Formats: sequence, C-alpha cells, structure tokens
Amino acid sequence: MITSYLTHQTIQIESEDLASPLCPEETDLRRQLVHFGRWVHRLGYTPGTAGNLSVRLDSKLILATPTGCSKALLCSDDMVILDNEGHKLSGARNVTSEIGMHLAVYRLRPDVQAIVHTHPPIATAFAACRKALDQPICSEILMTTGLVPLASYATTGTEEVSASLEPFIPHHDAILLANHGLLTYGTSLPDAFMKTETVEHFAQVSLAAHQLGGGTSLQERDIEKLKQARARYKQNAAQNPPCN
Repeated sequence: MITSYLTHQTIQIESEDLASPLCPEETDLRRQLVHFGRWVHRLGYTPGTAGNLSVRLDSKLILATPTGCSKALLCSDDMVILDNEGHKLSGARNVTSEIGMHLAVYRLRPDVQAIVHTHPPIATAFAACRKALDQPICSEILMTTGLVPLASYATTGTEEVSASLEPFIPHHDAILLANHGLLTYGTSLPDAFMKTETVEHFAQVSLAAHQLGGGTSLQERDIEKLKQARARYKQNAAQNPPCN
C-alpha cells in the first residue's frame, strides 16, 4: 500500500513547507526530505526526535535534517546545508550530532546520493540483541540491500560510530548499528527509504521464521543467481529511477 501511494500519488506539501526561492533541484530535495521524514515517522521508525536523513546537493554540499526535531513536524526551511567535512554553511537549525555516519558513507561511496538513519522496532531489536540479519532465507533482501551486517557498538554522536561502520560501507547498502538502529543508503531518497522498509520487513520475517523453528537458508547456487539478478536490477534501476 505504501509503494502504491509513493507510485501513484503526488507529494502533498503544506504551505509552511515552501522554501524561499531556490534552484528547482534544491527545492525538490528539501521537499523530499520533508516527505520521507514524515513517512518514516508514520511507520514508527523515528520515535520522538530520533533518526535523520540526508541527500547530496552536489559533490561538495549535503542537505540534511536538523537535530532535535520530530520528523513528522519538519518543513523545507528547517533543513541545513553542510560541506563534506560536516561544517554547517546555512540553515537556522543545528546539524545532527550523528552526521558523522552520513559523511563516512558519502566519503566511501561516491555512488550514494541519499542516506536514511532510523530505529525501526524489529530491526532495532536485532541490533539490541547484537544479531546481524545475515541469514539468506529471503530472496527479496538479496535482491535489494543484500544481507545486513552488524556494526560493533559505538557511542551515539561520536567518531566511534563512523569507525564501526567503515568496514561494511563499501560492500553493503544497509547496516545494523549495535544497540542503536539501522542505516540505509542508495541512489536517491526513495531508494534509501525503500531499503529501510525492506530491512524492517526482513527483520519481521526472520523473527517469525525463528519462532517457527528456524528458516531454511537458500543454497549457494541460488544465492549466486540472485546476486546476478540484483546486478541486472541495479543497472535497470539506474536507467529508471524509483518514483518519489
């Protein structure tokens, strides 16, 4: 139902969300941050002021949600612009203390254009139990993010978080943060958002499979076929970006 909404409905932006005159690309990205911020909140992935989203403006600038704000209440003018070192260049609000993890991804993955950090309940429960979502029991996860590793625990808002993520960033599109939450990233905000949804769904399936006695892992030859199919899917997706 959510996918249908994203595909067939026009993003509705309330009057307070309209930014001051900006280039069309920046205006659109500000609206997307508002839109997907509201979606992760509606889904229960960002309780209180948790979570943050960002997107590249260009090779030198990043647009991000600010600190200390509910993702349900943000408007376009609340977003902050920063450079690749994390220095705020414009915006009335402050940069999130968790911006370091975003910067690490952008630094190590030039292909990434957008990042979503959330606390979806089931995936976060796996992170709290320090269990990776790394059992190949579902073809969908292998076709979208790939299996989801677990980064070691690091104190929120410190450089330790980036260091814990760095071993996984080059080879994964989604990472669980021990006792914390989930980080996903992709070619656009819709792409990163849908990966967040997919990981939380996979976490629900994994939990149910465990309660039923344990899922049956796919065989290596089937995993290899899915990897090849994913490569074709990513190539096609690059030519046909997801709806936002």
